[in-house]
Amino acid sequence: MSDEARLKLVLCWHMHQPQYRDMVSGTSHLPWTYLHTIKDYVDMAAHLEAVPAARAVVNFAPLLLEQIEDYARQVDGFLTNSLPIRDPLLAALVSPALPLSDEQRMTLIKDCLRANESRVIGRFPAYRRIADMAAWVLPHPEAMRYLNNQFLTDLLVWYHLAWLGETVRRGDLRVKRLLDKTSGYTLHDRRELLTVIGELLSNVIPRYANLASRGQVELSVTPYAHPILPLLLDFKCAHDAMPKAPLPLLQQYPGGEERARWHIREGIETFRRYFGFVPAGCWPSEGAVSTASLKLLAEAGFRWAASGESVLHNSLAHSGAKTDGAKDTWLYQVYSVADSGINCFFRDDGLSDQIGFNYATWHADDAVSNFLNHLEEIALRCSGHPEHVVSIIMDGENAWEHYPENAYYFLHALYRRLSEHPKIELTTFSDCLKTMPVKSLQTLIAGSWVYGTLSTWIGEPDKNRGWDMLGDAKLAFDAAAGRLDAAHLDRATRQLAVCEGSDWFWWFGGDNPAATVADFERLYRQHLTNLYQLIAAEPPEYLSQVFTHGGGAPVHGGAMRPGQLSSG
Repeated sequence: MSDEARLKLVLCWHMHQPQYRDMVSGTSHLPWTYLHTIKDYVDMAAHLEAVPAARAVVNFAPLLLEQIEDYARQVDGFLTNSLPIRDPLLAALVSPALPLSDEQRMTLIKDCLRANESRVIGRFPAYRRIADMAAWVLPHPEAMRYLNNQFLTDLLVWYHLAWLGETVRRGDLRVKRLLDKTSGYTLHDRRELLTVIGELLSNVIPRYANLASRGQVELSVTPYAHPILPLLLDFKCAHDAMPKAPLPLLQQYPGGEERARWHIREGIETFRRYFGFVPAGCWPSEGAVSTASLKLLAEAGFRWAASGESVLHNSLAHSGAKTDGAKDTWLYQVYSVADSGINCFFRDDGLSDQIGFNYATWHADDAVSNFLNHLEEIALRCSGHPEHVVSIIMDGENAWEHYPENAYYFLHALYRRLSEHPKIELTTFSDCLKTMPVKSLQTLIAGSWVYGTLSTWIGEPDKNRGWDMLGDAKLAFDAAAGRLDAAHLDRATRQLAVCEGSDWFWWFGGDNPAATVADFERLYRQHLTNLYQLIAAEPPEYLSQVFTHGGGAPVHGGAMRPGQLSSG
């Protein structure tokens, strides 16, 4: 079968973490950036390197790139010049003086248990044993007096060993030695482990750059701090898909278009700084799109953007088109959104969610075979129509801890079998635009990959309250901007950008896990407080009060619920 007759398939992995660092104190409040880097971003690069015939699109949030670089500098500074590490958990790994107070030691124990119970902790018998003891201590704080520093040291080492990428554990002799030792880790062992972590942090971005330079990966970008662009531009666009949704008291976000342009411009510039070129494509934060936001992306020079299947479904239905038939009649095409000037791809929600959620409990070979069967059925229905492309778009980090061995067997088999398949062509969005006809989409209903709406970020009391708080801060910023010198204005502008990120609103209200909501709510209030501090204004009293609580439970020990595991 010729290449022209093969079904085009794009695997697009989105990499992103919000700003966990307090930008005033410099302290990182949560460790997820460096942990996902040494586990998921490293493994995802390694799987592509292992199958040179495979191709993919990898999308980076600029704020993530900056955080990875910052961590790499911290580790290098510590190892070469004894400079402090500003992440408390990573610093504890190599600190010769572990915490003395019961409260600090309890916090450390809790932190070292924040991992998938069955797939990460349960996989290693030595970690399982010490984690069980640590878990028993939590409701029995009086037992803290019997825990010596060796217990805490071994717990710290095992936590970081378990969070390493599977390809690292299999390929690094230093790591293998530490795994075999199982207990009694020394300060030398801890420094050696930190050296490994530092190498992973320093090398991961160049590895993706190399994959891009040889044409195996197309790199794309998200606006700088991962904002929901349609909402920055117009709160009322949420009514496209949710006509009766209540909106914030604030009529619109102050200066929203200017801020949206700033995030787009700064995102491109940050990407260029790390990779040396301007990307052709953009995965808008959470696939959230509106005609107005797509226009801004087109004006910035992007040739393609992408969103979710439900956005396309809603848009076609609004125009009277039929979408009740097979997806190949409407989903697997490239669309030019009228009045936007940009081409759009839309993810297959069902197939993306199969990888993001369901296949984690399957045998790897069975999961890949099932995935290929779905694609073969699509290829059969699309036979003779090479203009079809299936888009799998999901995050590149959150799903894998729910798989055995961090999805090692699944991802290797997926890339190998897809690259060898006679009826499927792994490709990229930019390459699709070279050969595929573009279909016109007359009306776009604003929405995101989540349910095809913007309900994850607006429309509930707590989410709306978050926007009103942000609006207050933006008005204070606008009033102060004229009296700030260039350096202070730049710091305040970047702090504002962090506050405008999508992640805070994602976790406000609803049935999200209480512990995770507490983490993000507290950090959001801290970021807003820091913004007031940077513009020399007194923070409002309400920033000292908790305003939202979670009420759900994590799935499989993770942080996301069904239907939300496939992107982030």
